[in-house]
Amino acid sequence: MRVGLGWDIHRLVPGRPLLLGGVRLPSDRGEDGFSDGDVLIHALIDALLGPAGLGDIGGNFPPGREDLRGISSLILLERAMDMLRGAGWSVGNVDCVVALESPRILPHVAAIRASLARALGVSADQVSVKGKTREGMGEVGEGRAVEAWAVALIGPSGGART
Repeated sequence: MRVGLGWDIHRLVPGRPLLLGGVRLPSDRGEDGFSDGDVLIHALIDALLGPAGLGDIGGNFPPGREDLRGISSLILLERAMDMLRGAGWSVGNVDCVVALESPRILPHVAAIRASLARALGVSADQVSVKGKTREGMGEVGEGRAVEAWAVALIGPSGGART
């Protein structure tokens, strides 16, 4: 078994949707990013690829590649899962934390867990998502950014491992 940690932060800007785990949350601002900016999925991809020795999101899906401009982060997660499975690994569980002042994510946690579970090919009870605030402190606390951390446990799937 191996454990991976991922982290990401994105500025919040007007005119973009706020996406967390592939779920659109009601907000007048969303993540600024080359892709759709889903900070939670970006952190999760790093948490999955790292322990398998498969690099990180920036190395595998670099910003600036025109075929990735505006791409759904769910598609990037599916591609990362293909890489993970191809290297002989499977997901045990993931545990995620999102720091966001507003909106509160608690009403959306079940939908986010279900979305991530579908993309990972696991059951929702293998996916944990928690929301926190920064209580007015720093760029997240001032409502200018959203931040996410993810931890993933992966294990051999029985296929060939690199």
